[in-house]
This record gives sequence, structure tokens and C-alpha cells, in this order.
Amino acid sequence: MEGNTFSGLGNVTQMDNKVLQTFQKSFVQVQNILDQNRLLINEINQNHESKIPDNLSRNVGLIRELNNNIRRVVDLYADLSTSFTKSIEVSSEGDSAGTLKSEGKTGQKRIRPG
Repeated sequence: MEGNTFSGLGNVTQMDNKVLQTFQKSFVQVQNILDQNRLLINEINQNHESKIPDNLSRNVGLIRELNNNIRRVVDLYADLSTSFTKSIEVSSEGDSAGTLKSEGKTGQKRIRPG
């Protein structure tokens, strides 16, 4: 298969597709949270500029929500990092297994250039 680095390794390709789906799902979740944060920040700014006591006290809850959202984004990125690291390790193991297999064959000579 052209363009597929792991075309000879069916299990790795299936795993890569699963990892990519996980990444996509996480990035969509992150984007949704960031969009929500943008709205929260706008509301917080409007409340602050209004200097109305009820609006200012409402900001306490909005800022808490914003902080919780930021924690969720950090957690999602941490999970993405872990998933990415695991996928690289699995890919490396597949590459290593292939390398060992080809190096382990007897009767092959290395051709020196020039």
C-alpha cells in the first residue's frame, strides 16, 4: 500500500487507525472545551466591565468553571501524550522485530559500495 509505512504489518496498521481515531476524538473534545472557554472568558470580561455586584459575584462561579475546563484540557493532552508514546513504542517494537528477523537470516552478504 502506497503511503502506509506499516503496510506489511497488518496489526500495527489497525492499531494506528485506532490511535488516530482516539487522537481525533480527543482533539474534538479539546476544541469544544476551548470554544466553551472563549464564551466563559467573554462573559467574565463583560461582567467585570459592568461592575454590577451580582455580575461580579457570578464571575466566581464562571472562573471556577473555566479552571475546571483547563484541567480537563490538560488531562486530555496528557492522555494524548501517553497514547502517542505507546503507539510509538509499539511501532518501534514492530520495526525492531522486523530488523532482528532480517538480520538473523544466514547466508546473506552485505554489499559494500564502490
